[in-house]
Amino acid sequence: MVKLIICITGMPGAGKSTIANGLKSKGFHVINMGNVIRDIANTKNISPTRHNLAIIMKEMRTKYGPAIIANLIKDKIVKSDLEIIIIDGIRSYDEVNSLKEIAPTKIISVHTSADKRYDLLNSRGRSDDPNCKEYFDERDKQEIEIGVSEAIALADESISNNNLTISQLINEAYELIKTWYDRYSKSQM
Repeated sequence: MVKLIICITGMPGAGKSTIANGLKSKGFHVINMGNVIRDIANTKNISPTRHNLAIIMKEMRTKYGPAIIANLIKDKIVKSDLEIIIIDGIRSYDEVNSLKEIAPTKIISVHTSADKRYDLLNSRGRSDDPNCKEYFDERDKQEIEIGVSEAIALADESISNNNLTISQLINEAYELIKTWYDRYSKSQM
């Protein structure tokens, strides 16, 4: 049974997936919320462009509510025998509240300057990454409208990724998780 859910939030390009991938290499199980939308696009034979993924996400949230993406992964989490699950890319506090229904949940927000995020997204090359400043600003606005700013503001801890190496970023998140897990485990004795 899952004892702790760790949600990673932040604006696009802040370093969420870098942390998640680093934690995966340390043996943690990671669920990427963006991949849930990409899988829906794939199932519907829709090209996973930035525009198409945004439409799917908005339609899903409008039709099923702001916590729909979290609701879609809850069954997988409940059936898991892992003690800690990392959720990469929480977009709203509604999603966090949905996950809190099934296990203790903590949030790490990752902050990075807009210039650094833009550069990181440009170099990443995923199909939904902005290829110009106009699309970058549009995507930020869209994320804020969805509710990511509330998830960021209500995070349990924040990491500034402006001057960290990848290793330092991952280790900072790892140490937070270790502290939370130790605290949680002691409270369950």
